[in-house]
Amino acid sequence: MAVTERAPRTRALSPSDLYEVDELLGDDERLIRDTVRAFVRERALPVIPEHFEAGTFPRELIPGLAELGLLGMHLRGYGCAGTSAIAYGVASEELEAGDSGLRSFVSVQGSLAMFPIWAYGSDEQKSRWLPEMAAGRAIGCFGLTEPDAGSDPSSMRTSARRDGDDWILDGTKMWITNGSMADIAVVWARTDGGVRGFLVERGMRGFTTSDVHNKLSLRASVTSELSFDTVRLPNSAVLPGVTGMRGPLSCLNEARFGIGWGAMGAARACFEAALDYSKARRAFGKPIAAMQLTQLKLADMATSIIQGRLLAYRLGTLKDEGKLQAVQVSVAKRANVRAAIDIARSARTILGANGITLEYPVSRHMANLESVLTYEGTEEVHTLIIGKELTGENAFS
Repeated sequence: MAVTERAPRTRALSPSDLYEVDELLGDDERLIRDTVRAFVRERALPVIPEHFEAGTFPRELIPGLAELGLLGMHLRGYGCAGTSAIAYGVASEELEAGDSGLRSFVSVQGSLAMFPIWAYGSDEQKSRWLPEMAAGRAIGCFGLTEPDAGSDPSSMRTSARRDGDDWILDGTKMWITNGSMADIAVVWARTDGGVRGFLVERGMRGFTTSDVHNKLSLRASVTSELSFDTVRLPNSAVLPGVTGMRGPLSCLNEARFGIGWGAMGAARACFEAALDYSKARRAFGKPIAAMQLTQLKLADMATSIIQGRLLAYRLGTLKDEGKLQAVQVSVAKRANVRAAIDIARSARTILGANGITLEYPVSRHMANLESVLTYEGTEEVHTLIIGKELTGENAFS
């Protein structure tokens, strides 16, 4: 008996999601994706270009970010949403599709400022700061990098010494996101007993900030220098739950996780801008989308986005299952930021001269991603982390 084969049914695929990676998300994660995407499109994108040009952060968006539960969203208790790691990743992707500065603000607030208090703070510190920070009423920053201690944070010079029941903090931190906005700074300093974390409040005598100006990247973000000149801190300002570099490095892993996802948001925004433009722009009597070289660029971009999003999703699965290791975060941060930069540059060539204006998001993302490539561990640092895991040899020393 002959069997008649039926042609497989086809359905329309999203150009930004040819592999239907979104189908891997649960209902809650899809809701978060849609909610954050709408917020970015309706509230953030209309104002981001002017803030980028002015070199200012859109502080007017903070209440909305808090209302959506995005500040410290992956933490549990104390007014935090307690979402899955994948949900946090999805939110990071959508925020960075708007601007890296927007995702950086949320990342610093939740992963670098709230997380160390949540993980290593006293009950009093948690109760005082976490609900206020989750609600956006208190802003935090993370003080680790110094002018002469970036990729090698263990060489930091900032120090704290005991003086009776108090601590005296001296030193300088550099390239600190949210620095001059912060009500509370989580500052890492050398002590006789090892590196410790300190909570330094705005207005304390001897604590000053100054913003970095003339930036060509992450312009819609506040970047500051923190200075500590004999700042007297009570013993209650110390994070009691951790000593040594394990403390700040664990915070960096939290932030790097979000970057692995967020970079794909910037990549997607550039791809979508280039695709739309290629269909509308005509040359030699036809849309440039009909030209082979344009289609090659678009196909390469779409493929890289698929690869990056699948990598990020697997990273989130490992984190939710409690299996995540630092080297896996390094793989995602290194690969996805590099892919996003390449996508942004390729998209810019499709837009031609229009690609360098703020009318389109491509050059803005391209400039931002140069900072994303460097912060929370440079590409070189993550390369050596992966190399150490593969070979067992430490190339750092």
